[in-house]
Amino acid sequence: MKARVLREVGNLEYCDYPVPELKTGEVLVKVHACGICGSDIPRIFVNGTYHFPTIPGHEFSGQVVAAADKENEGLIGTRATVFPLIPCKKCENCNKGSYEMCKSYDYLGSRSDGAFAEYVRVPVWNIVPIADNISYEEAAMTEPCAVALHALRRAQIEIGDTVVIYGPGTIGMLIAQWARAWGAKVLLVGTDLNNWDFIESLGFYNYCNSSHEDPIKWVMDKTNGHGADIAIEAVGVAVTACNCLESAASGGKVIFVGNPHGDYTFPQNTYWQILRKQLTIYGTWNSSYSDTVKSDWNMVVDAMATGKVNVKKLITHKFSLKDMDKGLQIMKDNTEFFAKIMVVNED
Repeated sequence: MKARVLREVGNLEYCDYPVPELKTGEVLVKVHACGICGSDIPRIFVNGTYHFPTIPGHEFSGQVVAAADKENEGLIGTRATVFPLIPCKKCENCNKGSYEMCKSYDYLGSRSDGAFAEYVRVPVWNIVPIADNISYEEAAMTEPCAVALHALRRAQIEIGDTVVIYGPGTIGMLIAQWARAWGAKVLLVGTDLNNWDFIESLGFYNYCNSSHEDPIKWVMDKTNGHGADIAIEAVGVAVTACNCLESAASGGKVIFVGNPHGDYTFPQNTYWQILRKQLTIYGTWNSSYSDTVKSDWNMVVDAMATGKVNVKKLITHKFSLKDMDKGLQIMKDNTEFFAKIMVVNED
């Protein structure tokens, strides 16, 4: 099969690679679409994966084409997306069903081979069937969409809440869609790097360009001086973390979603906001997954099938495995606007 193999940091080779051999409890998925996650950029160009060689790629969908065991052959032909975290199912977090916090997990695309390839082997437990009206490209958005949903569920969002999102990138805009579906008032804060026309095309008009306007004052003006019920940091930098604390309402909630780009230092007056406003601060990681209807992943595929969330508009670029270097460079160097860049394997 053709694959993108990370041989060393910065060397993502396009080459022939053995088709994965299945073990008991696994199926082979023919990959149709795989999104390039923001985390893939430092993984490929800076930090590397947990070992070399590795095939990156964890936001994907495809079709089951083979099974290791006869009892799973009924899955062949199933259109599916895949939960990329493989839990140990032995630690205390797994025993509680909090698989996203497993202490000894495997992960497709970083610890095991992922989906920048024609085929990937997947445990049956991780397979999430999708409806026929969901395209493979949309289904490949399930992972980031579930991450966004998980953040709001952690915050226990309520109808009528005002939610301010610092960072209207892919995850930020997915959070915005979920918040709107919940009946919340959505405020967006970004910079000159954001494409405001694109954001308007998604139906969001309450936004602040913090390159030219004080975002804290703007949030206060939009909330009659009260602040936001929920403030979400979706960038991963100290200034937006501080802004979240400053613009949250008394008794409000602050959610940290963005992966940090460095150390955080809070000014004393900003730290006082946590105390004096009695803020509740939530961390969020990955997404919840199980076979229950209230699992983040099941809720996402249902919402896609019924049109409650629209992920198609967020797919701004598509490249083949052979040409995906172009997409990586766009993301690495910010040479043009992008939301989600997708690698698509044509039949």
